[in-house]
Order: sequence, then C-alpha cells, then structure tokens
Amino acid sequence: MLIEPGTELEKVASGAIWSEGPVWLPDSATLRFSDIPNNRILQFHQESGELTVYRDEVGFTNGRTLDLDGSVIQCSHGGRAIERDSGGTVEVIVDAWRGTPFNSPNDVVVKSDATIWFTDPSYGIRKAGEGYPGELEYGDHYVFRFDPADATVTPVVLDVEMPNGLAFSPDESLLYVADSGLEPPDGVRDPRRRGGHSIHCYDVFDGRLCKNGREFVEVSPGLPDGFRVDELGNVWTSSADSVQVFDPAGQRVERIPVPETISNLCFGGPDGRTVYITASTSLYRVRTTVRDAAAVLRERRAAVPPHSP
Repeated sequence: MLIEPGTELEKVASGAIWSEGPVWLPDSATLRFSDIPNNRILQFHQESGELTVYRDEVGFTNGRTLDLDGSVIQCSHGGRAIERDSGGTVEVIVDAWRGTPFNSPNDVVVKSDATIWFTDPSYGIRKAGEGYPGELEYGDHYVFRFDPADATVTPVVLDVEMPNGLAFSPDESLLYVADSGLEPPDGVRDPRRRGGHSIHCYDVFDGRLCKNGREFVEVSPGLPDGFRVDELGNVWTSSADSVQVFDPAGQRVERIPVPETISNLCFGGPDGRTVYITASTSLYRVRTTVRDAAAVLRERRAAVPPHSP
C-alpha cells in the first residue's frame, strides 16, 4: 500500500497559470515551485498554509532539485541555462555545450557523485508564454550530464524526441526519461520525427554512460511530464488526469485522480512522505507510505563515516 490509509487528495494553494518544478525545502518546511507564464516563483509554507511570491521576473524557471549541499538547482527557460539559487542569490552553472546555447533546460536531477543531469527540450523557445523566442542552436533535444569537477558537458540521451522529466532508480543504475513529444512546443509535428508519450529507461554504466534504451511505460491519458522515483523503485508520474504509479516492472500499481492537468510532483513534508503535486493552476498533496529515492540515498551516504587513513 503506497497511499496512507484514510488519506485524501487535498488542494492546498491556487492562483497560478501553469504551476511546475516543485522542490521541498526541508530547512524552511516550504514547497517552492514555478508559475511559468507569470514568470515568478511561488513558495508554499506548510505550517501556516500561506502561499507567497518568492521572486518575480525569474527568467521563466521550470524544474528544480536540491544539490548535495542543500542549495536549489533550477532550470531557466529564459536564460537557457542551469542555475543555482543560494538564499536568493542566483548564478549560472552552465548554459552551453561546446559553445552552443542550450534550448531551454526543463528538468534536472543531481546524482550522488554531484553531477547534474538535465533535459533540454524546446518549450522555452518554441512555446508562447514559457520563455523567449529562439532557435534550436544544436538542432535537436538531448539529455545532458554536467560534471562540476571539470566543467564538462556531455550528451547522455539522444533518442528521446522531447525529453522532459527525469529521475534515477534508488541505486542509480537506471535513468528514467519522459518523452512529451506527443505535443510539440509549437503545435506543429514534423512527420519525420516520432512523437511519444512514454517514459524511457536506460542502464547507467560507470555512473555516466546511458545504454540499452527502451520504453518503460506508455502514459495515458495525456503524457508524462515531471515524475519521481520512490525508495522502492516505483515511478510516480504525472498524466492528464491523475498521478500514476508504476512498479519497477512497469505495472501500474496506483492511480490518484487529480481534477486538473498535472505537470509535476515531488516528495516532501517533515517525514518525506507527502507527495506535492503541481497541476495547472493549483498545488495539491497526498500522504504516502514511502519516501523519495534520491533523498533516502543522500541520507544513507551522509550517515557513512568519512574514510580514516
């Protein structure tokens, strides 16, 4: 059982145009997320239930996650970059591959080795209200890996038409990537390109190479946007009408109806067992019996004493 007995879906905030990119901030017990068309970042305070504007004119930020040091890593559609927000001070981490600008980074995860993996579809340069008009400078849509140790940028997934959400399995041996190519950013489908609405899966070798790509699940109705993986390896994904949960074998084991189209979700709350859901104009939550895989892995690694010579 993945949903806490007796719990129900709860709407906790509203007022956005298209809410996206949620991340739980444990130090302040708040949920931060984007309202992309309004070009602002909102923050929900769990204790008071208040929704506040964290920042305005933010470059149409989208997905975000926590770095290993607790700072926020976020995707900037407008800046075509991956950024770090440390207490309101924002700096660009990376904004190009081989000197060529990205399209519009969409979602991001940080692996336990501190590398930053992110998707780069073209919603921010091709879809009105989600960024600034622009061109596909490198001609496609990739998933990239950035290594802060040597500042290298490497394409790791090239065969997903419109890569969107992404997440690792609990042991980081698998990378899951959502394809939202069913709905091209400008509404015009190139007949030579295969549009899709599936989550793909890749084996990760040496912590950096993605091999053996295959379809994990087809998500319907609608398409997969953002998603998370729990500590048991279940994939919790957005869809048009519900949060759908698939076990590691790709069997659907849970469905949580939501009255608005879902963009993304994340685990949060003091015990990590609340799923917050960004859905069109509103923010919802539901209690679960599991936690986020990445958060559990960080805790386990932090508990290991440093090596003594």
